[in-house]
Amino acid sequence: MHFELIYDKSLAHASYFVGCQKEKVAAIIDPKRDVDVYIAMAKKHGMTITHVLETHIHADFLAGSREIAALTGAEMYLSDEGGEGWEYEFENNKLKHGDIINMGNLEFEVVHTPGHTPESISFLLTDKPASFEPVMYFTGDFVFVGDIGRPDLLEKAAGMGGTANEGAIQMYDSIKSFKELPDHIQLWPAHGAGSACGKALGAVPSSTTGYEKIRNWAFQYGDDKQGFIDFLLLDQPEPPKYFAMMKSLNKIPRKLVTKVPVLKKISNADFNTSFSKGIKLFDAREKQNFAKGFIPGSINTPASDNFFATKISLYVNYEEEIMILADESQLDDLTRKLMRIGLDNVKGFISSTDSYNGDLEKVNFVSIEETIAMKDKGTLVVDLRGASEYKEGHIEGAINVYFGTIEDNLDKIPKDKPVVVHCQSGHRASIGYSALVKNGYTNILNFSGGMNEWLKKGNAVVTGL
Repeated sequence: MHFELIYDKSLAHASYFVGCQKEKVAAIIDPKRDVDVYIAMAKKHGMTITHVLETHIHADFLAGSREIAALTGAEMYLSDEGGEGWEYEFENNKLKHGDIINMGNLEFEVVHTPGHTPESISFLLTDKPASFEPVMYFTGDFVFVGDIGRPDLLEKAAGMGGTANEGAIQMYDSIKSFKELPDHIQLWPAHGAGSACGKALGAVPSSTTGYEKIRNWAFQYGDDKQGFIDFLLLDQPEPPKYFAMMKSLNKIPRKLVTKVPVLKKISNADFNTSFSKGIKLFDAREKQNFAKGFIPGSINTPASDNFFATKISLYVNYEEEIMILADESQLDDLTRKLMRIGLDNVKGFISSTDSYNGDLEKVNFVSIEETIAMKDKGTLVVDLRGASEYKEGHIEGAINVYFGTIEDNLDKIPKDKPVVVHCQSGHRASIGYSALVKNGYTNILNFSGGMNEWLKKGNAVVTGL
């Protein structure tokens, strides 16, 4: 057997290349949309991709299964569990619990593991020349290293009321079946640390079923079903808004993109005309460079941020065009990150603020001492972190507005008086600051040291919402 993990840091997403060396055939599990990496891998090892498997209808990335099928002729093997409303709406090989997929000397057994989503399945892999016992378990978003898949995404991201509790109950039952597996099986999930598909995913890429039974919090509740459900639903992070769109696009027929697009450079005249008409500009420079001089109305989404595209998705819909300010050497990487979540409507790029025919602005920073003095005199402090972070400890009197929902909460932030914004370390504060400037705020101050500096200098915090 030939096995490789392909890990995409931009979405904390893991996909897998599994090949039978005897028959020279391979399967790809939960592929990302820029599929050239899998094609190159197959060519390198003299294999043909014949199978593409998905563990569920993904919400956090646009699966590349159909791109691989179009390029290679591989067959797609997708879940037919979950009931009405959870069917894929394009041709595929439909899988039920207990089905067996044979590929050369390798065997994949389908296990229905609902909870994260109703149709979720996992794959037990047996390498028959070596053993007749399963050796690997591809769990998708069912069991992660140190965590399990959250069941509330459908309710929070897609507006499907009542599904969170139902999913948590299903997850409890799925966990019970996991406990029956032998301890030696390697566990390979679809996500790692940083993913919004859980709340405490481990940073290492894999584990074993036995280790997870011992160390993963989800296996410590025994018969306390309600305790399990309550903890699973508690303090889950805010899901990105684009998740609902991914659920739809991964389920229905859609446009295929089999090559990574090449972004065109926008002329200065075209840029200024487009920008004045409201086409959004995302500035991929680091926050320090952005602060020294930025185009007012642009939003700072640094290229170095692994979740670059996710940050952009918080401020756009899938119908509108966008533009990027980035160095030309960064474009291939940034384009891949955008296409992985279906952000294809990119007009092009500019490489410098020199393209802008107006005056640049600078970020107004305040020190921790200035922040304390202003707060004591009644200046509003806005904490741009997530609700669970705010709950764990925040500056007394600060209000919580998640940076990704600023434009939905402008009524909470006054325009006629100074306001101090901060986050944990300054990245989200830079994004939030620029979004507020875009919406006409002129009295925004950035405490870029954030909670890291606040706590380092021994300042008090309060807990709770």
